Amino acid sequence: MYWIGGGSGAGKSTVARRLADEHGLRLYATDDAMAEHARRSPAPDSPALAEFLAMDMDERWVRRSPETMLATFHWFRGEGFDLIVDDLLRLPPGPGVLVEGFRLLPDLVLPWAAPGQAVWLLPTPGFRRAAFDSRGSTWQIADRTSDPPRALHNLMERDRMFTDRLRAQTRSLGLPVIDVDPTLSERDLVSRVGRALGLGPPPS
Repeated sequence: MYWIGGGSGAGKSTVARRLADEHGLRLYATDDAMAEHARRSPAPDSPALAEFLAMDMDERWVRRSPETMLATFHWFRGEGFDLIVDDLLRLPPGPGVLVEGFRLLPDLVLPWAAPGQAVWLLPTPGFRRAAFDSRGSTWQIADRTSDPPRALHNLMERDRMFTDRLRAQTRSLGLPVIDVDPTLSERDLVSRVGRALGLGPPPS
């Protein structure tokens, strides 16, 4: 298994799709499993998720500080990671698997990742905002609140702090990271991630 974690808006999904196609790997996107994992998570085992689901949009994104959002967000706390592992272990025999998503917290991935087969992408705030703008998703959450500008500020600040946390965790565990900023082209990013994972050039 190969693992690509990192902050939101870092290009993980794009890079993972390219590498999976080029190297004949099965792709497992943890974002795609979030709704199912939320349904499969009993409240006693996922208290932060249960609390989040009980909130309205303003409680989630307007009336709490970014620091509180960071500290209490269920996926940032590792809730549901066991379900990711369960899904991966149930996959039928076949090609290697490329796993990607922000839910891949360094300390949780480390026991499952072979040396040299995991990397974290850490976007600058400017790159993250540009990525959301290009997707058309910048205001997707914020526009469902009573104060979209404040909600967007809180969300972006929470994600910035999450990226800073990932940097500290990967550094303490000696895990590789790639800094993603606007000067890095998609092609170069794909190439750097492929090298970090030991995939080599795509088969001809």
